[in-house]
Amino acid sequence: MFLQSAIRSLYPPRCLACGAEIMGDHALCGGCWRELPFISGLVCDGCGVPLPGCNTGQTELCDTCLSNPFPWLRARAPLLYDGTARKLVLALKHGDRLDLVAPMARWMARALGEVAPRESVIVPVPLHRLRLFRRRYNQAALLGRAMSRMRMMPFWPDALIRHRHTRQQDGMGRDERFSNQAGAFLVHPWHRQAIKDRPVLLVDDVMTSGATLSACTEACIRAGAAQVNCVVLARVARNT
Repeated sequence: MFLQSAIRSLYPPRCLACGAEIMGDHALCGGCWRELPFISGLVCDGCGVPLPGCNTGQTELCDTCLSNPFPWLRARAPLLYDGTARKLVLALKHGDRLDLVAPMARWMARALGEVAPRESVIVPVPLHRLRLFRRRYNQAALLGRAMSRMRMMPFWPDALIRHRHTRQQDGMGRDERFSNQAGAFLVHPWHRQAIKDRPVLLVDDVMTSGATLSACTEACIRAGAAQVNCVVLARVARNT
């Protein structure tokens, strides 16, 4: 206890976002917590984007999901990709901020609720091996592993393979994004039989147009998955 107190006096807990001194570990200060754009209330059951109106417990879909439904069943996200949330996502993705994984996974698990069956297997969206070599870790896999421990669900980090290197999607329109990701993923041959007739929960950090998750979902469906649901850390509010 004395050693822990001494360490805390030398290295007090800091806010995950701004670095201000706080009371507990792996948390945010009051100001940063208030600035986090959490998604609450009514959301699209298909893609997790917030909708106007009150949550009545019935299925609601946004205009995009009504006109062009995604191949998965349901999707959820705890945050909008904006402001402090965007800063935290980029810190995890490019800043080696692995201390963010545990709180982010908790937010994702809370947003997911009971959307995915308990027998689902958690599968992260994979990086191409060249991108993984440069980044050294896959943030989706880290989030998926943490969620699997919290939800007591099996985790298969190598179930999907990104067999084709795709271009960075910044600046692309919706149709170009879908074309870029089409056919880029396969279920690993070792997992094809295991995934057959099994529900899958796909995990990623950000959903913009849904092109990457759509391509991953289609690969799981081709392998015989019973159903596919998705959870991401942050959702871009507008489909572009």
